[in-house]
Amino acid sequence: MIRRTTLLALLAVLVAVGLVPAHAAERAPGTARVFAKVQSPGFPAYVHVHPNGRVYAGTYTNPSGDSMRSRVFEYTAGGTLLRSWTVPGQDLAKPRGVQVAANDARGRLVLLEKSRARVLTLDVRTGRFQVQATIPDLPGGGHPIPNYATWGPGGALFVSDYGQAVIWRIPAAGGTPRAWFRSTKLEGVAGFGTTGLVYQPATRSFLVSQQTSGDPLELFRGHLYRLAVRADGSPGALSTVWTAGGALDLPDGFGVARSGNIYLALLGANKLVKLSPTGKVLARWSATGSAVPFDSPSNATFLGTRVLVANQSAILGEASHHVILDVEVGERGAPVVVPKGSVLR
Repeated sequence: MIRRTTLLALLAVLVAVGLVPAHAAERAPGTARVFAKVQSPGFPAYVHVHPNGRVYAGTYTNPSGDSMRSRVFEYTAGGTLLRSWTVPGQDLAKPRGVQVAANDARGRLVLLEKSRARVLTLDVRTGRFQVQATIPDLPGGGHPIPNYATWGPGGALFVSDYGQAVIWRIPAAGGTPRAWFRSTKLEGVAGFGTTGLVYQPATRSFLVSQQTSGDPLELFRGHLYRLAVRADGSPGALSTVWTAGGALDLPDGFGVARSGNIYLALLGANKLVKLSPTGKVLARWSATGSAVPFDSPSNATFLGTRVLVANQSAILGEASHHVILDVEVGERGAPVVVPKGSVLR
């Protein structure tokens, strides 16, 4: 039998010559560390990993109010801040925020802007912002809050709406948003609505996270749903993959591994939960090892074998907690597909 000390010595050599990444050698699944500090105005709510190898995050709503415009930050894959952009045209009289939800086939960032319910693009080469669409304010409900986005069938952009029980569809080449799917199951309680949205081509379905439910039998419990897509591109059946174990767990954004496992941020419970493809709970993690605890974790975006988690501190508003956390999960993310025709305008 090889001694443990011999194995450790061999591993150290492999790390030294670069055959094994240092983070893989040093960290067990579920351990976390600070990837980057998010500067003022803070309150990061999503992290996007771009094909160019860089990481982007936007700043979101300050619940206490402020007069600052939202910003988009760019980091290296190691967490070094490179540059930032200030979002133009926001309504400073309303709560505001921006999420870097995706990138299009041209490499532009796709931004979801809260104060005017706009879908924007940002060309990081030129710094040019462009308005692509405005999400309609439907009668009889809350106000539109574009929340998460994913490229889906036909190369169209599908957008979840935190304030209205709708999933929107924007054509691949750009155009007017259309209410593609509506359901009472997407009606949240006390403003806690629909959050994460990921299209899975292999199953021709969307995974959709919902923070709360108005169903009296499941009041305030969040869900992860699967929404099928029919052959003609219309929405099919909505089924439950997972139901939150506690009221006000508030499931938010998530990432999907190559294995099909799902890593889901629980904004209310301050946890990251690992689910099997069928919704079985495999692990439930705190930010073990990090100098900053989970405080309203809002997403889980893959970077290698880790997920990057925006620490929003949406309730406490603690500026020192406005960071991006890096959580080792021990497996890689499923490829993010951006169809060639997904260029908007």
